[in-house]
Amino acid sequence: GGAMTDPKGDRSKGPSEQDDPDLFTRIVDSDEKGVYVSGAKAHQTGCINSHWIILMPTIRLTQNDKEYAIVGAIPADVKGLTYIYGRQSCDTRVMEGGGDIDLGNAKFGGQEAMMILDRVFIPWDKLFMNGEFEFASMLVERFTCYHRRSYVYKTGLGDVLIGAAATIADYNGVPNVSHIKDKIIEMTHLNETIFAAGIASSHQGHKMKSGVYLNDDMLAQVCKHNVTRFPYEISRLAQDIAGGLMVTLPSEKDFRHPEAGPM
Repeated sequence: GGAMTDPKGDRSKGPSEQDDPDLFTRIVDSDEKGVYVSGAKAHQTGCINSHWIILMPTIRLTQNDKEYAIVGAIPADVKGLTYIYGRQSCDTRVMEGGGDIDLGNAKFGGQEAMMILDRVFIPWDKLFMNGEFEFASMLVERFTCYHRRSYVYKTGLGDVLIGAAATIADYNGVPNVSHIKDKIIEMTHLNETIFAAGIASSHQGHKMKSGVYLNDDMLAQVCKHNVTRFPYEISRLAQDIAGGLMVTLPSEKDFRHPEAGPM
């Protein structure tokens, strides 16, 4: 897991200027074996599924922020680390037997969590940045270049939603109605536009001195920008095709109820 995002607090101030020093992850102590860090990381997608977490700075740092200039690897079950599991709108349905209809991936679905670090130990051999604040900005830029290109995976979700919308149109007996076809075409166009930017960013990558390839930064930003806009329009069109049942349908628990189910 790449743990970059800190809570941040007052965003007009740097880490060392915050009223609460724990709003950014920082080194609080050290000894002959390594360092101890405290703070928090927010919005950590998939962190509970991970074996290791790499802590990284989240913004450009200055001389006054040296203790916040830290990159280090920790086991996901390290002492002093607490996960606060995030909530989603339909997450209680997994506890109601809704694993077949209501949830697409009941056993291995994604999650987000907040990570609270209280004097978490990092040995010296797992510490990759230690006060070199001048490299924080470059690290953030390169991480986001890779990460924003990776949002091409959202098009897999789009494929599933487009297929579901087309199936609903079949069920409703309107697959050949012109405005239905136009909406599915538009959904496909938007989805493939996201895909194209992500693939183009990789294709336009360049080899750096280390031998590592870095994908095209501008196209990576375009991929991310598309992802902040197009999936919502794809979802709106899917709702338009499906109609009201998609948002007001009884739950799987109700479908399996001995009295209500048959009705």
